[in-house]
Amino acid sequence: MDQAGLDKELEQLQQVYQMVTEFLVNYSFQLIGAAFIFLLGLWVAAKISNLIKRKFETHQIDQTLGNFVSNLVRVLIIIMAGIIALGKLGISITPMVAAIGAASLGAGLAIQGMLSNYAAGVTIIVTRPFVIGDTIEVKGVTGVVEDIHLGFTELSNEDGEKITIPNKHIVGEILHNSAECKLVETRFTVSYQTDADQLTSLIHGLLSDAPQVATDRGIQVGINDFNPMGMEIGVRYLVPTATYHRDKYETNMMLHRQLKQANIEMACPLREIHVPPGTHPL
Repeated sequence: MDQAGLDKELEQLQQVYQMVTEFLVNYSFQLIGAAFIFLLGLWVAAKISNLIKRKFETHQIDQTLGNFVSNLVRVLIIIMAGIIALGKLGISITPMVAAIGAASLGAGLAIQGMLSNYAAGVTIIVTRPFVIGDTIEVKGVTGVVEDIHLGFTELSNEDGEKITIPNKHIVGEILHNSAECKLVETRFTVSYQTDADQLTSLIHGLLSDAPQVATDRGIQVGINDFNPMGMEIGVRYLVPTATYHRDKYETNMMLHRQLKQANIEMACPLREIHVPPGTHPL
């Protein structure tokens, strides 16, 4: 490189140095002030966020709602501190606010499904139609509530499956909540010669002594219907949802043994065929 090129590069470096020095001299206080305001905003946001979270815990308000509100307040304070810091640097925030508003509108339209899930999650947390540990059925899906998030609710079933339901599919739908238990309905038919009072008393006593049956939730045994074969007996009781099928099968086996020991005749469909004299059945 010749001397002329070297002198030109040195001159350009000197110009850059002078520009940076002049900027720091003229705007150093603005930079320090903006940085101080932003750091102060971060500190205030953390303090207020923790304060809100503690208040929710003190008043025993749902933890998920407390985290959501505290995080929302923290983000809003940080945004406000950032806007004030930019104003301290002399940067006009009006075009930026307009751009943020336009971007927010576009983002809102793009993620409206997600936002509706969050809105539904807040509704669930505030109204508390169910809590963790309850058994719910919504849109044909049944399970035990494992966790409630802002966007979705987690369920589990007896098979160990994890079921995730978006909250927008819960709010506004018909919801069945049977607490920690699930209803078992059993029907069978006995002969009309059976003593109905003795039978219902026998079944009720058996279910009352069964450890897997939630006796505090009520046991119902009675004649459900009449049909050509005999009396249809209906049995309704609740068992823990986590062991629903196992408890149902064990209880059915106990009922079968007890009915067999009591010589209760189970009705079976019978069909009589009359053959006229002189004809031969096929």
